[in-house]
Amino acid sequence: MAEPAPELGDREIRDKLGLWDRRPRPMAPLTDRQTDSVLELKAAAENPPVPAELPIEDLCSLTSQSLSVTLAAAIPESTEDVLLKGFTALGMEDERIETAQQFFSWFAQLQAQMDQDEGAKYRQMREYLSGFQEQCDAILNDVNSALQHLESLQKQYLFVSTKTGTLHEACEQLLKEQSELVDLAENIQQKLSYFNELENINTKLNSPTLSVNSEGFIPMLAKLDDCITYISSHPNFKDYPVYLVKFKQCLSKAMHLMKTYTVNTLQNLTSQLIKRDPSSVPNSDNAFTLFYVRFRAAAPKVRTLIEQIEQRAEKMPEYQQLLNEIHQCYLAQREHLLGPSITNTVTELTSQNNRDHCALVRSGCAFMVHVCQDEHQLYNEFFTKPTPKLDELLEKLCVSLYDVFRPLIIHVIHLETLSELCGILKNEMLEDHVQNNAEQLGAFAAGVQQMLEDVQERLVYRTFIYIQTDIIGYKPAPGDLAYPDKLEMMEQIAQSLKDEQKKLPSDASFSDVRLEDPESCNLIKSGTAESLNPRPQTMISPADLHGMWYPTVRRTLVCLSKLYRCIDRAVFQGLSQEALSACIHSLLGAADSISKNKTQVDGQLFLIKHLLILREQIAPFHTEFTIKEISLDLKKTRDAAFKILNPKTVPRFFRLNSNNALIQFLLEGTPEIREHYIDSKKDVDHHLKSACEQFIQQQTKQFIEQLEEFMSKVAALKAMASQGGPKYNLSQQPWAQPAKVNDLVSSTYKTIKTKLPSVLRSMSLYLANKDTEFILFKPIRNNIQQVFQKLHALLKEEFSNEDLQIIACPSVEQVNLLLSMSK
Repeated sequence: MAEPAPELGDREIRDKLGLWDRRPRPMAPLTDRQTDSVLELKAAAENPPVPAELPIEDLCSLTSQSLSVTLAAAIPESTEDVLLKGFTALGMEDERIETAQQFFSWFAQLQAQMDQDEGAKYRQMREYLSGFQEQCDAILNDVNSALQHLESLQKQYLFVSTKTGTLHEACEQLLKEQSELVDLAENIQQKLSYFNELENINTKLNSPTLSVNSEGFIPMLAKLDDCITYISSHPNFKDYPVYLVKFKQCLSKAMHLMKTYTVNTLQNLTSQLIKRDPSSVPNSDNAFTLFYVRFRAAAPKVRTLIEQIEQRAEKMPEYQQLLNEIHQCYLAQREHLLGPSITNTVTELTSQNNRDHCALVRSGCAFMVHVCQDEHQLYNEFFTKPTPKLDELLEKLCVSLYDVFRPLIIHVIHLETLSELCGILKNEMLEDHVQNNAEQLGAFAAGVQQMLEDVQERLVYRTFIYIQTDIIGYKPAPGDLAYPDKLEMMEQIAQSLKDEQKKLPSDASFSDVRLEDPESCNLIKSGTAESLNPRPQTMISPADLHGMWYPTVRRTLVCLSKLYRCIDRAVFQGLSQEALSACIHSLLGAADSISKNKTQVDGQLFLIKHLLILREQIAPFHTEFTIKEISLDLKKTRDAAFKILNPKTVPRFFRLNSNNALIQFLLEGTPEIREHYIDSKKDVDHHLKSACEQFIQQQTKQFIEQLEEFMSKVAALKAMASQGGPKYNLSQQPWAQPAKVNDLVSSTYKTIKTKLPSVLRSMSLYLANKDTEFILFKPIRNNIQQVFQKLHALLKEEFSNEDLQIIACPSVEQVNLLLSMSK
């Protein structure tokens, strides 16, 4: 009964061993490599080899699959050998089985042996595993013992660590307190250092050997500034007011030393330079050079101090005040030194160029340009930051030049001189010198601008007088109105020059002796950079010569060319409008005089030519010739005044309603302001167009007036007939008989043939331009052609063929041929 317990234990063990591979929670999970090894063992165990002791007779019962190994070597040669080996293995090689009891005994023994052989490997494995289990138990005991020791060590470590941390924190706290105390001491010492410097600074400032040029002065000054800045930024200190006042006193002493040294240096320089010249008014170039050389040589002595003052001027008002005083002293010494010299130099220039105002202005301005530039350069030798007081000084010096020039300018009467002065001041001085060096010449630019405005004002005034006297009030001489005689004379001169040129050797060209007009070329260049004449010229026509222009035209264009680049555009527009209006008025008067003295054709062509010259010459002026005039229209005021003076309105004076006469006068009598725009270019074009139309109309009338009268009579006769009047036969009319019409046509044709060449000759003489002549003659030719076309149509309609032969009216082709041949 006591044996089943171990069997139950073995069963439990086997059951537990069977759970080593249970899914999903195996008790002893295997790795992939271990699993592969188990599978390989399982595969090898499925086909075990045939036991050697198995009888050969039993081999036939084995399947072919069980005999997967080669059995040729395992099969003994006989059954006796097999049995012998089996009995030998059982230790029964000496026994024999003769009875059944022996057989059963042998079989039991064989079975027991087989059971023992079969379980031997399991028992061996169990023993092997039991050994491992004992070792694991021993290791587990050792591990538990080690864990107990480690837990004890950990408790000890925590205890020691806690004690150490507490000590470390205490040390850190002590170090922190020590650092705070050290910082506090240093902070107190640092703050006290600013106060402690007071005694050192006082000692240095009161030292009789202290000099602003010594090496320790600038560091002492920097330390003084730091102390003042620090104390000023901490007004909560106990002795703040006392120490601040003391430091300010030290600063005043230091600034007084610097100011005294700088002022004495500048004053000594000025006194030395003035003593060198007994007259105290040096005027030579060497004296001016000496003024700058001596000051430049002394500049390094004070520049270091001035730089220190300039660096501190923005931070402290005391330094700014000191810098202003030094500026004032420097500029006063320069003014004291340069003022008499500049005045004397300007006076000398005035005496040398008394009659040449342009040279005087040019030399005087050039002198002041050098003075301004030299003064700025000298100022930069002493100072590093600019000051507006320097420009104020230079403006004062330039005023001396302006005071000398202005009386001369306001007495100049010639427009050429005034315009040249404008060019010098505007182009050479303002645009060239000032724009290239605006920083140094700002004061000079202000003086030049004032002079320029005075010159422009004088130029405008003299131009206005010039327009009144020389253009509007111009009285033409007989030679000015000698048209076309003067043109013909100039043409003869040109022809004679051309004939003489033909006699010269072939290497000379007529272009060397052609009629030229340098004044005209200069006039053209003054208005624009390009030539105004659109056509190429190898020889200038007499009519295009500048000297052949009517004097008022020449004067107007010269005046405009002088004004164009000298005055403002708005002022130029007003003056140009007045000048052109006056010029046109004078041309109209001259044309009337020429028409009376010569022929109407000469007067008309004279006017057309000079209007063309005006339009051509004013075209390059890049400005509008339009001005706005404002006038006061008193028409409503006049009408309202007439109404209120009417006796019928007297009773309405005292009405207390809207019908009161006084209220109506105030409302209805308000004058109106009207704006009028006057365009000089359009005015020239308008007069040119009117003159051309009059010329075309007059010439057309001269050639075909009789034919037009005849056509007008025929048109009136037809109109009467169409309105119910008597029927007519044109050939039966006394004034329209074929012979009369023949005389009329012949007379017209003869007039065209005789007078047209002279008209074309006059056009060529005056206009001297084929394109212009063609444009002007084209309407005349068209009018003549149209009248002859209408006449042909009328004659074919009203006259028979026999009458047409009697009339013998020239065909349209004949008229065109006559006009083209004459041209």
